[in-house]
Amino acid sequence: MQSRVRGSGLRAAGAALLAAVALTLGGCATGQAPAPAEEALAAVAPAAPREFRAMWVASVANIDWPSRPGLSVEQQRAEMIALLERARELNLNAVILQVRPAADALYPSRLEPWSEFLTGEQGRAPEPYYDPLRAWIDEAHRRGLELHAWLNPYRARSPAAKGPLARLHLARAHPSAVKAYGDLLWMDPGDKYAAAQTLGVVRDLVRRYDLDGIHIDDYFYPYPKPEVGDFPDDASWQRYVKRGGRLARDDWRRQNVDRLIEAMYRSIHDAKPWVRFGVSPFGIGRPDRRPSGITGFSQYDKLYADVEKWLAEGWLDYLAPQLYWRIDQKAQSFPVLLDYWRQHNPAQRHIWPGLNASSVDRADKGWSPEELGRQIALMRAAPPTPPDSLGQIHFSAKALLQDRAGLATYLRRGPYAQPALVPVSPWMKAEPMRAPTLVRETAPAEVVVVRASRFGPRPTHFAVWRRYAGGTWRFAVVPAAERVIALGADAELGAPDAIVVSAVDRLGNESPRVACAITPVLHLASNVPSFP
Repeated sequence: MQSRVRGSGLRAAGAALLAAVALTLGGCATGQAPAPAEEALAAVAPAAPREFRAMWVASVANIDWPSRPGLSVEQQRAEMIALLERARELNLNAVILQVRPAADALYPSRLEPWSEFLTGEQGRAPEPYYDPLRAWIDEAHRRGLELHAWLNPYRARSPAAKGPLARLHLARAHPSAVKAYGDLLWMDPGDKYAAAQTLGVVRDLVRRYDLDGIHIDDYFYPYPKPEVGDFPDDASWQRYVKRGGRLARDDWRRQNVDRLIEAMYRSIHDAKPWVRFGVSPFGIGRPDRRPSGITGFSQYDKLYADVEKWLAEGWLDYLAPQLYWRIDQKAQSFPVLLDYWRQHNPAQRHIWPGLNASSVDRADKGWSPEELGRQIALMRAAPPTPPDSLGQIHFSAKALLQDRAGLATYLRRGPYAQPALVPVSPWMKAEPMRAPTLVRETAPAEVVVVRASRFGPRPTHFAVWRRYAGGTWRFAVVPAAERVIALGADAELGAPDAIVVSAVDRLGNESPRVACAITPVLHLASNVPSFP
């Protein structure tokens, strides 16, 4: 369990002793009713920190995982574990894994072929056979991390792909639904087969996998290629006109994307109401609504993405605008754009910006770990809407795994020194969580046994507060699958004298809290928290 001690936010590097209090699965004083003092403890423990902390794991062009196509299954698994361990070490609480980079799949699918970026050949399964997505989900949940499946909604082939298309690929099964655009193949958003394909993939993923979220990125209509010209969707446009369509072509294109966004949101929640839908668009909004001084690319006019409408309609659960600019970059100011998206959020969905971790390099004075730290501090300083709805996502995982320019070390020692629960999503229906019970046992050693309620939804985590002499509290988030939790002695504060616990569901909703005074049992530590 020492690895769990590191992941729970302890910073007692060099400490020689750890106090361990064994916990199994929720009341105190040998089965008797809690004492009034213990009820008071539960009431005075501080609020749980709330912040969505995630990293994108990109598979296209083997950016993050796997590091190259055709790795052995053992190598793929080793790289997966290394990434998840880094996420846990950094007190992240979610990983966003790209499972559909270009109308292909990093999991077994009857709808789309195995990805070339996984095995080196599109359509070829891993050998020996395994399900990479299921492995990622299982290992992420074991570490208390959410796993969101990231899809590219329309890209059908990346320039990084080298091999031939498999028979199952949409460009071969329904060639009219896919258009060549420069060095890309792109699904036509106005073609019924293209829209049905993406929606079918989403439904299949949600039905078959224990996912925490479905996530799409900023590639709607393709980024324009002036040397190529306009996207070649004349055939689908003419079909629309012949059926009596009256919209202008730009508005028709936006309507095509709008319909997919709404259908994805509704189909996800119809199947599994607890699965969140997230969209990560380009970071600058509509030209006619931009703050003074903000200039740059218009996704509204060029990608046909009416992101402000999606927010207003509540067709997503979280928005992750890619705010990949520095604070002092006036024409694309990070704080100004952050405030813009927060203000254009009438349905009060989560705004969790994407941060540019990949640009962190001390050789470039404009980017450093401290720049990202200042951006996180800006988010925390201005109260979000809805309340306690803080969050950010790092692009990409490689920068954190490599500890690029000391970024991972900086985050672990600074902004992410303390773990956090994910923010609650009040618009998502959830059955109330029941409080666990705590029972003190004294033989063979004094421990506190935690039992989850047999009624109501099962928890995914326990939120644990430890109180030390003088009233100082320390907070930890523990996966509910853990049967034994080590509560460590702080190098300065000593051993805890009380514990407060709540059960937490997969949407971050807490049960009522329960408390227990404890007498710690000392054990020599086999290792101490450290950061590689």
